[in-house]
Amino acid sequence: MSATAFSRRRPERYLGLATVLALVLALEGCVRSGSVNAAIVPPPSVVIAKLGGILTGGDFAQPLAETLYLLFASYAIGCALAVGLGLLMGRYAFVHGLFEPLVEFLRPLPKPALLPPLILFLGLGDAMKMTAVALGVFFPVLINTVQGVRGTDPVLLDVARTFGHKPTAAVFKVVLPSALPLILAGMRVSLGLGLVLVIVAEMMAGTGGIGFLVIDMQRSFRSADMYAWIVILAVLGYGLNALFVRLERRLIHWSLSSTD
Repeated sequence: MSATAFSRRRPERYLGLATVLALVLALEGCVRSGSVNAAIVPPPSVVIAKLGGILTGGDFAQPLAETLYLLFASYAIGCALAVGLGLLMGRYAFVHGLFEPLVEFLRPLPKPALLPPLILFLGLGDAMKMTAVALGVFFPVLINTVQGVRGTDPVLLDVARTFGHKPTAAVFKVVLPSALPLILAGMRVSLGLGLVLVIVAEMMAGTGGIGFLVIDMQRSFRSADMYAWIVILAVLGYGLNALFVRLERRLIHWSLSSTD
């Protein structure tokens, strides 16, 4: 990204922060004036105080670690399976014809709807949660991988064959790098979906993690604590996306620079 483009984004970023601050102050005023029920939506100042207590207390690390473990383990499994199958479906028409109907049947299905049958089959443990999250991660990465592989320039494959590269070597030296921008785009979308599914799974069948804490606070009418953990989730999601964008820029800087 050029320096000019970056300088243009600075005012937009400050404007976004100002909008968030204005909304927080407006909500504070509405709650303090009695326009909003403080038992349902506590003042943001109270939520911030609770947030500070959570971050400085000793109960913050364990639920965060449990949620991140489920997310990263499931994400790695889902992405690995999706990229592997996507390469095969994109390269071989027989494999594409074999799996495409099943993929198109399962892809639109809301993944939280799979939680009840998965609980019946796998119980309430981590295996159920990881399976649900991996399935949610799987499809966006798979679709993008297939599209990326099929979009590989045939001229590049001809050049690889001319230089004596075997089909397997051509996949890793030509096809995969060509498809990488689309694969990473799918992985970025799936990272957010994965976090959502982890939280939903923890809410439905968890005994730990941030999702379990949020639903437990709601059931015990501890609304300020509940919103504090929701803020933590929002920051976590924002941070994971920002880290992924940085990684993406390093891995495919050649592709991003060509589109500036």
